[in-house]
Amino acid sequence: MAHLEETGLDELHKALEEVEGKRPAQRLLTAIAYKNGISQTELAEWNDTGRRTIYSWLKRLNTDEPLSEAVTDDHRSGRNRKLSDKHLEKFRETVRDPPAEAGYDEPAWTTSLARHHLKETYDVEYSIPSCRRLLKEAGLSYQKPRPSNAKAEPEDREEFDETLKKTAGSWTLQSSVSIRRRHR
Repeated sequence: MAHLEETGLDELHKALEEVEGKRPAQRLLTAIAYKNGISQTELAEWNDTGRRTIYSWLKRLNTDEPLSEAVTDDHRSGRNRKLSDKHLEKFRETVRDPPAEAGYDEPAWTTSLARHHLKETYDVEYSIPSCRRLLKEAGLSYQKPRPSNAKAEPEDREEFDETLKKTAGSWTLQSSVSIRRRHR
């Protein structure tokens, strides 16, 4: 099936000047290259995508609507959050403090504890990966426990091992210094 038979290169170039965004521009550039004789197979290789995708991009330009609108995706709202903005902010405030202030006998926040807290407090269930995301959005970073010093006194090692069991895989609030270092 031939594409863009009734669309001229001038129209495509004009639409390219009008569009905003990477994806619409990529689609128009692909259409221009197609009009200049480049095969769909080659265009798929250039765009690191499949021929079917190129076919869809070209097909969507065979429309009565303006080209700049035809290459633009419709708005996708996505899934609504399980927590309201108010509850989400309250959760973030809660996890910035030690778990003891929320009534838990734990030294640090873990994804399992955050998940339990969300279920008990807000009656919503989140997966472990979603809890990780929520903790990260709250400004916490995942901390792995450090191994003990082999030369430490035996009672110090036992105390460390007990602490390690309680805090293994916990989340702590990022300091602004560590954030700045990471983004340099």
